[in-house]
Amino acid sequence: MSDVFLNASPAERVALIETRLTAALAPIQSLTISDDSAQHAGHAGAAAGGHFSVTIVAAAFAGKARVARHRMVYDALAEAMQRGIHALAITALTPEEAAAQR
Repeated sequence: MSDVFLNASPAERVALIETRLTAALAPIQSLTISDDSAQHAGHAGAAAGGHFSVTIVAAAFAGKARVARHRMVYDALAEAMQRGIHALAITALTPEEAAAQR
């Protein structure tokens, strides 16, 4: 995935992130991915990869602390994190937590 991700268009990068997270954390109730790279133009690390924000609601996060949830997301995106994603902001919720926020 790393070379594919590195050479992908912005839309393809979002699609690849979605595919990896959906496969690793199924079933997913909702997933929102935004490419924030344009907001970081000129930033020292911006040339090395994209900046993304992910909000994911999945039952797989039940009973897990925030650090463990983030680790699950990082593990799903491991190759892209090595080459292609410079920064990743994560909001990881259970369906119950998401419902309580509404």
